[in-house]
Amino acid sequence: MLAVVLTTLPVATGVLVLDDEAPAMTPPEPPAYASTPLTDYDTTVVALSRAPFCDRIPEEALTEALAGDVGWTVTAYRNGQAAQMAPGVDDVAHEYGCRVDGAGLADGELRAWLFVPPVPRSRATELIADASGRPGCTRPAQAPAYGAPSVALVCPSGDRRWASFRGLFGDAWLTCSLAAPTSVPEQDLLDRAGRWCVAVAKAAAAS
Repeated sequence: MLAVVLTTLPVATGVLVLDDEAPAMTPPEPPAYASTPLTDYDTTVVALSRAPFCDRIPEEALTEALAGDVGWTVTAYRNGQAAQMAPGVDDVAHEYGCRVDGAGLADGELRAWLFVPPVPRSRATELIADASGRPGCTRPAQAPAYGAPSVALVCPSGDRRWASFRGLFGDAWLTCSLAAPTSVPEQDLLDRAGRWCVAVAKAAAAS
């Protein structure tokens, strides 16, 4: 029995010494933000929570959508709140949403809003028809879906163009849009808008 005890002690001591000399573990770096193209995001299986969501959108998503502009400001609003829905347009909100104004030379702007009342499919079809009928707006060919039914639009606005996606997620109606100078090619505008809209949908998704 004594021989066993004497043999065990050095082994235990050796283990303790090795532990003391082991380097401290450092936590891994968080993964860098990577946006998702709308073409790679299946919105038909996404369920949304009709609740505030803008504070869950990653800051990197705002900066990327605004072409690297980091001087943006966010204005969020809630259901029943008097808010400036757009520059010069004040109203009582019946939705959760936000507006992001860029401060750089890119002159960008982002918007996103989620209706509070449930929206039946018939009403969604009417909303799509109303939006599509605005003067100068076009529906890009082969645009990815953003819910079902949904619509993608590119609309002129002075020296800028708006690219927007809007659609029905279950019974929740979600709209998101991006404005950029007319010098931005339409395909780039739609790609940035699509990535922005994916970030919006992920933030509004039911947990």
